[in-house]
Amino acid sequence: MTRVLTYGTFDVLHAGHIHLLQRARALGDHLTVGLSTDAFNQQKHKEALLPFEQRHTVLSAIRHVDAVIAEHHWEQKIRDIRDHAIDIFVMGDDWQGEFDCLRPHCDVVYLPRTPAISSTSLRTHLTQGADDVPPTAHPPAPGA
Repeated sequence: MTRVLTYGTFDVLHAGHIHLLQRARALGDHLTVGLSTDAFNQQKHKEALLPFEQRHTVLSAIRHVDAVIAEHHWEQKIRDIRDHAIDIFVMGDDWQGEFDCLRPHCDVVYLPRTPAISSTSLRTHLTQGADDVPPTAHPPAPGA
């Protein structure tokens, strides 16, 4: 069995997240997702719109995800790789090279990001209360 691991905040879940999870799961037989806790996000000067428990519930319901673990700090990755018998560590290519230090412990794969969508752009759109449709969203079908 090939076991895959990825990490993230997974706030404002969007198609890019689903594509990443789907492609990560396709690399193996089991996908574990390390989900950043609210406290860890604060340490990273990042604030999720949804609390950890809600993000955990949503992420756990995605068919590509087999297990969700809490990410409390940067340094836990090697322990998680060992404790969960991980074969492949996956991140988006916006992190290219940042996790090469994990190569002695498992394979490291950087997957291309989904173009024209990001949590940052969606979060900005939501918090500014804009009336226009974000560029990555599809307008409602006529008559809808």
